[in-house]
Amino acid sequence: MARKIPHTDVLITLMGAPHASDQVTSALRLTQALLERGATVQVWTCGYATLLTQRVLGPDKPRNMADWNRDYPSTAALAEELLAAYPDRLYWYGCRFCSDDRGAAEHLPQVVLRPPAGYAANVAAADKTLHLGVL
Repeated sequence: MARKIPHTDVLITLMGAPHASDQVTSALRLTQALLERGATVQVWTCGYATLLTQRVLGPDKPRNMADWNRDYPSTAALAEELLAAYPDRLYWYGCRFCSDDRGAAEHLPQVVLRPPAGYAANVAAADKTLHLGVL
C-alpha cells in the first residue's frame, strides 16, 4: 500500500548542490517562518541536497578559523531542531534514488526516503509548491 502523504500548506523542494549558494539557508529560514506562523510544511530534498540530513554531520560544522570559539550548527542539527519543535506540522522527505546514488545512507530518523516517482504524491498533498535549485 502506498504511503499516505499528509496534507500541507507548502511543499519546499530543495534540489542540487547545497553549498553552491545561500538557497539552503533561505529554505530553512522560510520553513521556520512558515511554521512559526502556523503553516504545515513538507521539505523534499533531491540531488546533493539529500546530504543535508546525514547523521554523520553531527551537531556542529567544522570550526571557523575567523571565529574559533563559536560553534555553528550543521544542517542536520538545524533540520532536527525544526523537526523536534514542529513534529505534527513539518515533514521531511528525501529522494531515495539521489540519496543512494550519493552514498547518503544514514539520515535523521525523522527523514522519510521516497522513490522519485513518489514526488507527485507530495506535490498533490500540498496547496503550494516552491522549487529551489537545479539538479
